[in-house]
Amino acid sequence: MQTASKKVVNGWAMYDWANSAYNLVITSTIFPAYYDNITTTKDTAGNIISHKVTFLGLQFENASLYNYALAAAYLIIALLSPILSSIADYKGNKKSFMRFFCYMGSLSCMLMYFFTRDTLALGIFTCIVAAIGYCGSFVFYNSYLPEIAAEEDRDRVSAKGFAWGYIGSIILQLICFALVFSNLFADGTVAPRLSFFLTGLWWAGFAQITFARLPKGTPAANFENTSLLTHGFKQLAKVWSIAKKIPVLKRFLIAFLFYSMGVQTVMLAATLFGSQVLGLSTTKLIACILIIQVVAIGGAYLMAKLSDVYGNVRVLMFVVVLWIGICIAAYLITTELEFYIVATLVGLVMGGIQSLSRSTYSKIMPETHDTASFFSFFDVTEKIAIVIGMFSFGFVQELTGNMRNSVIALIAFFVIGFIGLIFTLIAQKRNPTAIPQMVG
Repeated sequence: MQTASKKVVNGWAMYDWANSAYNLVITSTIFPAYYDNITTTKDTAGNIISHKVTFLGLQFENASLYNYALAAAYLIIALLSPILSSIADYKGNKKSFMRFFCYMGSLSCMLMYFFTRDTLALGIFTCIVAAIGYCGSFVFYNSYLPEIAAEEDRDRVSAKGFAWGYIGSIILQLICFALVFSNLFADGTVAPRLSFFLTGLWWAGFAQITFARLPKGTPAANFENTSLLTHGFKQLAKVWSIAKKIPVLKRFLIAFLFYSMGVQTVMLAATLFGSQVLGLSTTKLIACILIIQVVAIGGAYLMAKLSDVYGNVRVLMFVVVLWIGICIAAYLITTELEFYIVATLVGLVMGGIQSLSRSTYSKIMPETHDTASFFSFFDVTEKIAIVIGMFSFGFVQELTGNMRNSVIALIAFFVIGFIGLIFTLIAQKRNPTAIPQMVG
């Protein structure tokens, strides 16, 4: 196949521009900092008394509740995406599903404007639904990659998506940053809440470019005598049965599961770690996350270039080793400067490992019309990894009372992921062409 026109490729990449604003403002910077601030009990002098909150009659550490909420969101989308993606493949309407989840997520971000100290349940609920919208739309977004890019161009196109996402999110983040620290509002909660509303508008607004340019899709098969509820899971089982016959693909997916437990958890928990463990202010945390985003743009392209020279799996192994080093450093750091250094390294490898994982999977999966089902399997694997990673991170903190100890679990996940990549490389060397040419 030939790579699609520049207009289509740029339209595809524009969705990363649109929804990465959610990933930065809501999951990485302003929302978690705002959440931590309004759920932390302080005395009249501003000294922290407690991080405990009550939700549904139960008491939690506020950071653990946040981690559990995100884990719940990713578990829901892991259960839903097989059903939705198979319908999208067979009906040929993946863009309609992508649009639905986009609007679900963006509307939830707008509703976060009403999240205050007295409406914790609303904050948790919108946090969960926004995450479902973000992840749900990404299932279908990712599945377009093998349809619009030839194999030799997928690293480059995948990197373009991530790079555009970082650029777009930085622009909105700067706007929100200006709002938060402008002192325009007497009520200090208005500016961050307005940032959440703007994120929803940005997401839905720029997504219109993507929806206008991407093809609708072609039905892969007939739906007669097929249950919509069970067919998706049958497709998931079918994908796994195919993957088991392709040693490279099977071992890569196992490795991806484990190192994703670490990657995604670091990205989702970094702000609360900096706030609670090191006591960094909201201003410093947002500035730090911006540094990460800028560095990540170069990281995504750097890893794509390195993969051309050394191969995808070898570069992924190198990146996972860097992640292990980052986690060890995070466990040991005690100063603000050390946090900035670690954050810069996170930025370097964050975009690279995500972009390269996606393009590697698109290369080693069999050629197929059921792209949404195959990428659903990939996304379900990632979501299960996030569920395990976030739950483990929150549980260890609840158990020990120290978020540093949660980092140890992440190191173990990365080590297992690295071992999995070693076996992937061995399988690739033994039989690099053992991939079926057409499935479904």
